[in-house]
Amino acid sequence: MAREPKPSGRRGPSFESTLGRAVNSREPRERLLVVCGAKVTERDYIQGLCSVVRNPAVSVKVIEHPRSPSQVVAYAAQYARTTGEEYDQTWCVLDVDQFVDIDQAQADADAENIHIALSNPCFELWLILHFADHRSHAASYKQLESVIARCLPGKYSKTGLRFADYQQGWPDAVRRAKQLAAPGHEARVNPATGMWRLALAIGDTPARGAVRGERR
Repeated sequence: MAREPKPSGRRGPSFESTLGRAVNSREPRERLLVVCGAKVTERDYIQGLCSVVRNPAVSVKVIEHPRSPSQVVAYAAQYARTTGEEYDQTWCVLDVDQFVDIDQAQADADAENIHIALSNPCFELWLILHFADHRSHAASYKQLESVIARCLPGKYSKTGLRFADYQQGWPDAVRRAKQLAAPGHEARVNPATGMWRLALAIGDTPARGAVRGERR
């Protein structure tokens, strides 16, 4: 027996329902531009971290621009401007080393709304923190080279970084790095590294709010 039509002419229920409708609940991606002030090592680490954490809320583009810190910041600012609103956050990965323009780089980054992940003296400190709570002063890369060599099963190479060696330890590195210096004070504290903020921005979605609330 055929069903009587509703007064409206519809044969189905007259109430609105969202059951069965596709709901777009996915959060928009946070798009990060990361400019590294050195070759290979930082790039390989960041790309390795991205491939392991597979954070669907973040997309990351990594560029190498091995120059002095202020030149790296200038390049990142220009790159971000020319790409319009393609990126939500711009980061520069820098070392203190023997550079004399760190203060200028930080001032320029503040003016351009750029985050800095600064390591003092260098990026290898961040790598060591994956294995040990290193708090001894280190004047240069040379002093840290032997330390990281003792942490790894094989010989450390700046051009042969295997992220698998650091995969399990990056949350420990974040915890240890937080205790070394307040954000934005890495240039005046040795050892110190701000890489933990970038690592969280890539690997831990809730931490993005914390990054916004701290000094770039």
